[in-house]
Amino acid sequence: MAKTKKSSRSLTLTPWLLLAIVVILLDQISKIAIERRFRLGERLNILPDYFDLTLVYNKGAAFNFLASAGGWQRWFFIGLGVAATIFLIYLLVRHASQTLFCFGLAMIMGGAIGNVIDRVWRGQVVDFLLAYYQGWYWPAFNIADSAITLGAICLIIDEIRRVRSSRG
Repeated sequence: MAKTKKSSRSLTLTPWLLLAIVVILLDQISKIAIERRFRLGERLNILPDYFDLTLVYNKGAAFNFLASAGGWQRWFFIGLGVAATIFLIYLLVRHASQTLFCFGLAMIMGGAIGNVIDRVWRGQVVDFLLAYYQGWYWPAFNIADSAITLGAICLIIDEIRRVRSSRG
């Protein structure tokens, strides 16, 4: 009986792990392509007045948080990413049948691992998507960051749906 339960869990976990792997591959392939095509700070306008491709590096976290902390932050964020990945796998195993919840977790996990890979290999994260409007610039980001954001949105929507269904 235990073998069947474990086998069943791994089958339901498989699509979420595959989704995370797809996010990691898209993230890393895009970063390699940008590094080969662009010099640091170079920009290519894609959508006038709204969106460019560029190459910048971020040693910190979101919005360059701790970027100038002296180097310890690299190892801190690597450790945080590894710990988050372990926790996300635990949640995926426990809730593998909850589609939207697991989709969000898999997106976050893929994005987190994508940025951890950057920190391990490069010592910093490659960012290349630059959104702006009338002199207001959003900090450059990447596919991993986008996956993390989409995953967080899915978790919020899932929780709102869960709360609404428990009331009615």
